[in-house]
Amino acid sequence: MNFDTRETARLTLPGGRYVHIRALRSGEDSVVRKLFARLGPRTRYLRFHTPTTILPESLLRTLTEVDDFRRFALVAELDDTNSGDAVGLGNVAVRDDRRAEIGLVVADVWQRRGIGAALAVRLLQAAEVRGHVRFVTHELWDNPALRPLLRRVGDVVSIEMCSGVSEITFVRRRSPEERAYERILAAKGGLRSDDRAL
Repeated sequence: MNFDTRETARLTLPGGRYVHIRALRSGEDSVVRKLFARLGPRTRYLRFHTPTTILPESLLRTLTEVDDFRRFALVAELDDTNSGDAVGLGNVAVRDDRRAEIGLVVADVWQRRGIGAALAVRLLQAAEVRGHVRFVTHELWDNPALRPLLRRVGDVVSIEMCSGVSEITFVRRRSPEERAYERILAAKGGLRSDDRAL
């Protein structure tokens, strides 16, 4: 399934609440500012690797200047009856021809409800549609949420450690159906080994 970031997806949370996932439009500064204000100090530190309490303009520009190819982002918002507030943000920044860096954050009170996983799956699919098959993320040594999320959505290719930060390279985890289809294509000569997930 290809996920077009211009389309909106709907996620049903435990308890029946709804979250809409949609593409962040270039210049939607207020959405990111409000979400940043909802992040607790530890969440900010784990996502941005700094104990900042103020969203620097340079970081805001990095997150909101999207072009739908080299830089794009998805935002998770509460359904309209619950104010439409942003509760999560996932972003992709292309590093080179085949790799893209993934960043993800969910507001503290909305964590552990599947929002991060839903954003991650859709981000990886959107990046693959654009031709990126390897992904990079950076993890602080004490981030308890990232590794379980990676086990759900990706297969780790390598981990490099520097000054307490791990650079994790991974590929999107394929469903059993996708893996079977890739094996059929490979057997018929229609799938090169460098196109196949590891």
